[in-house]
Amino acid sequence: MQKPQKEYILEQLNILSTNHDEICNLLSLGEIEKALSLVISCQEKAIAVGSVIENFEGDGHKTVGYLEEYCELLFDIHSKVSSGEANEKKISADLKKAFDKIIKSASEDIKVKKEAVFLPYKASMWDSLESIWKRYDADPEWDAYVIPIPYFERNPEGEFVKRIYEGADFPKYVPIVSYKEYDFEKRHPDEIYIINPYDGLGFVTSVDPFFYTTNIKQFTDCLIYVPYFVLMEPDFNNPASIEAIAQFVTLPGVLNSHKTILQSEAMKKAYLEVLVKKFGESSRDIWNKRLFGTGSPKIEKIMNAKLSDFEIPKEWQKKIDKKDGSKRKIVLYNTTLGAFLDAPDRMIEKMERVFETFKEQTDDIVLLWRPHPLLRSTISSMHPELLKDFDELVSKYKKEDFGIYDDTAEMDRALILSDAYYGDMSSLTVLYQKLNKPIMIQNVGV
Repeated sequence: MQKPQKEYILEQLNILSTNHDEICNLLSLGEIEKALSLVISCQEKAIAVGSVIENFEGDGHKTVGYLEEYCELLFDIHSKVSSGEANEKKISADLKKAFDKIIKSASEDIKVKKEAVFLPYKASMWDSLESIWKRYDADPEWDAYVIPIPYFERNPEGEFVKRIYEGADFPKYVPIVSYKEYDFEKRHPDEIYIINPYDGLGFVTSVDPFFYTTNIKQFTDCLIYVPYFVLMEPDFNNPASIEAIAQFVTLPGVLNSHKTILQSEAMKKAYLEVLVKKFGESSRDIWNKRLFGTGSPKIEKIMNAKLSDFEIPKEWQKKIDKKDGSKRKIVLYNTTLGAFLDAPDRMIEKMERVFETFKEQTDDIVLLWRPHPLLRSTISSMHPELLKDFDELVSKYKKEDFGIYDDTAEMDRALILSDAYYGDMSSLTVLYQKLNKPIMIQNVGV
């Protein structure tokens, strides 16, 4: 049984308790017919409550047995009142004794399933939550709901210009619940997991404002933020390392959540120091209880992934396989938002040079280009003057057909399939290190 159903049952039982007082009051006033009518009403309500319990808990539940005894008592009371043999004090005592057993059993013997809600927005970022969801989904004491939420792209003025919903793009084994159908206020889930920490602060995209942490936290007793990215581990001897992390620490997702799940104990320590520096030493204990360095689901998933877990598209396989039956080496080319924003004009030129270089190596190497899922949106929002150049670059890359273009939600497939990494420093670099494969960071000026 879920929390709303149990709350409904307890509400109905409280109404019965109120009716007991009214029955005795009516009898004392000589209002026999009204008292009898209320006895019948109590019996009907008790039967209805018992049916609800049986629907969820099955036959033979302890509380239902007590309700059946209660109904027999009400029948006996009705008979005695009708024949003029009623004793008000005894009726009151008998009803109280029967009701106390019912309410105690309903409170203790009806076990409630807790609810955990997961609110991803981009399907390609689902790996940030998947391993946590799987644990809840396998736990008989929990109901786990995956509710993809809509998000918006912004124009250069920061206005919402395009609404996107990717509910259909999640893995088929993940049961999706529509955000339109789940009543957050009524259900008040025990836990809500989020991956977007920005609320309205993002320059390129924004989740629907209903799902900003300032709003959604009112619908749960435990809002939990899990970053959709992983960072380079902190170097506490290098102030620049901590400064690079600090920009991710004081975001609404961290400040408004009851818990934040971080990739390591070292990252927890870095977050803690940044927060204490901002809010004062007196806040240390508060933040220490809200930060958990228990590991990133992204890292957990990639460490457990195997190539056999993924379906390789036929058009990809044709580029990978040589005529002699051997396979070409696959180089994952990753282009990120940060690198583009640092040198937008030069990055377009850099990508052109990279493609020309790899086009000449197709006998032995196939390039797998996976641009950041929000790269085009970022260019559109922050450098619209370069959007045409970028679109033409993508179009040319696809048309020349010497490499693989990967804009799917399956990031892990690209990491597991490839033999080496080339591109910008990013979350993918951190994940790739876990695979012990070669990594080369590109230099935009070369």
